[in-house]
Amino acid sequence: MQLGINLGYWGAGMDADNLAVAKEADKLGYAVCWAAEAYGSDAATVLSWVAAQTERIDIGSAIFQIPARQPAMTAMTAATLDSLSGGRFRLGLGVSGPQVSEGWYGVKFDKPLARTREYVEIVRKAMTRERLSYEGEHWTLPLPGGPGKPIKLTVHPQREHIPLYVAAIGPKNLEQTGEIADGALLIFPAAEHLEETAVKHLRAGREKAGRTMEGFDVVPTLPLAVGEDAQVDTLADMFRPYTALYVGGMGSRKQNFYNQLAQRMGYEKEAAEIQDKYLSGDKDGAAAAVPHQLIDSTTLLGSVDRIADRMRAYAAAGVTTLTLAPAGFTLEERITALRAGTEALERAGLA
Repeated sequence: MQLGINLGYWGAGMDADNLAVAKEADKLGYAVCWAAEAYGSDAATVLSWVAAQTERIDIGSAIFQIPARQPAMTAMTAATLDSLSGGRFRLGLGVSGPQVSEGWYGVKFDKPLARTREYVEIVRKAMTRERLSYEGEHWTLPLPGGPGKPIKLTVHPQREHIPLYVAAIGPKNLEQTGEIADGALLIFPAAEHLEETAVKHLRAGREKAGRTMEGFDVVPTLPLAVGEDAQVDTLADMFRPYTALYVGGMGSRKQNFYNQLAQRMGYEKEAAEIQDKYLSGDKDGAAAAVPHQLIDSTTLLGSVDRIADRMRAYAAAGVTTLTLAPAGFTLEERITALRAGTEALERAGLA
C-alpha cells in the first residue's frame, strides 16, 4: 500500500505551509500529492506550482469538477500537466454537487452518471491524439451544421496513458467508476465498512468491463492526527466540525451524498440529527451530535502503533493508496504527522 497526501483547498491561510508539506512528502517517498477545488482555488494551478518545486511525487486532481470544464479542456490540462511534471500527473474527476454545479457553474446537475461516462470517453479519446469527434446525449463534437471540424490535441502527453480516477460515493457511481476508470477517490471510508460501501460495487464494475481489481487504485482520504492513545477522544474532537459540514451541510436535505453514506454505515438516526441541526444553523450542535465512533473509524488518530493497526485494516479491505490529510495548528505539527504516517506504514509492514 502506498501513501499520498491531500492538500485540500488552496487559499485557506496555510498556503506556504502546504507547499512545505508537499516538499516533505516528496522527500519521504509519498506516492502522490492531491489538490482539491470547489468554488475558490482551482486545482490545476496549485498542482503546477507543486510540480515545479518537487522531484518525484505524483500530482493529482482530487478533483477537477466536471461542470467546470469542457472535456476537451480537461484533456488539454491533463496533457499539459503531465508534460510539465515529467509524467507525474494523475487525473481525478468528479461531478461536484447540485448546489455548486448549478449555483456556481450554471450547469444542470442532471444524469450525473451518464454525463460522467461521456466526459471520460471524450477525455480519453482526446488524449490519444485522435481527431476528436463524438456523438452522445450530452456532448456532440463537432457541433452539427456549423463550421467546426474534428481536430486533434497538439500537445504530446508525456505518457500514452494518464491514470484517470473518479470521485465516487453512491453504489451506482462506484460501479460505473470500476467500469470506466483506473482508480476511485473515496471520502469518509471506514475500513470495517469498506467492502460493503465501496469495494463490492467497484468490483462489480470491473467485472462488467471484463476486468479484475488487479491494478485498480482504491484511494480513500483520511485526516491524520498524532498523539497518545489516551488523547484519541480529544484528537477526534478536532474533526467534529469537518464531519458535521459534510454529513450535515454538504448539499441539500434531499441530496447529500455524505449523509447517505453515513446512513449506509449504520448511522441513520445520527445522520438525520446532524443534518437537522446543521441546516437549522446550529453548527455547534451538529458537531456535538457526530458520534465519536464515526470520526474514529474514518480518520487515523493516536499513536504510531495505533495508526499502523488501522493501516493494516485498510490494506486488508482493499485500499491500495492511502491518502492522508495531516492535521495540525502549526507547520511543525503537520510535518510531524506526515513523518508519523511513513513510520506507521513501515511498522504495519506495508512499505
